[in-house]
Amino acid sequence: MTDSVFRSQARSSEAAGAIAAATATAPVDITAARGRRLRRLALVAALGASALSSLSGCVLLAGGAVVGGTLMYTDRRTSGTQVEDEVIERKASSRAADVLGDKGHINVTSYNRLLLVTGEVPADADKDAVTAALKSIDNVASVDNELEIGFTTSITSRSQDTLITSKVKASFIDAKDIQAQAIKVVTEHQVVYLMGLVTEREAKRSADIAAGVSGVKKVVRVFQVLTDDELAKIQTR
Repeated sequence: MTDSVFRSQARSSEAAGAIAAATATAPVDITAARGRRLRRLALVAALGASALSSLSGCVLLAGGAVVGGTLMYTDRRTSGTQVEDEVIERKASSRAADVLGDKGHINVTSYNRLLLVTGEVPADADKDAVTAALKSIDNVASVDNELEIGFTTSITSRSQDTLITSKVKASFIDAKDIQAQAIKVVTEHQVVYLMGLVTEREAKRSADIAAGVSGVKKVVRVFQVLTDDELAKIQTR
């Protein structure tokens, strides 16, 4: 709440003055190191929240926007493409469920119309059926089907994957020489998949960082690689 709001709610000018004085003289009990840690955690939380497809009410995020109650984070896709990716993910989840029923466990992630499929299915025929169903979705440029043949993972395994994803994102933030928001991180069976519109330098650097995170067995690059000129055009858009 700002000082102006405090003043509007005060019952008298003296009360408002007392509040303003107390605010101005309050000691700051936060060290620089703690401040950096809080900012880091806040950004990790924001990145993790991108997994949510919608939010109730309206949210204003610095560098972001809200469309139809859905939060869109600033990244290198256009706002229209971000919305399109969300639609693709919803359709892909629905079609995969139609194909498999209660067999297997599937995650779908669309980034710039490239659809990544991860998880587990019982047989190769199931994997092929999923690919065929998802390729026919409107606006899907390509499908990268990384489904494994085998048993469905446990809740413990998925929780570990979630933790790994958070650690990889935090490592990107700490690195400071890559744009963490430009990279989508998906983890399945301790294998980390990296998506995004990046330069070759960014692709190599982020893959190296992810590979150094504890618990990561393998890193798979699912990037769409840009030239420096293409990146410059996106950044001035």
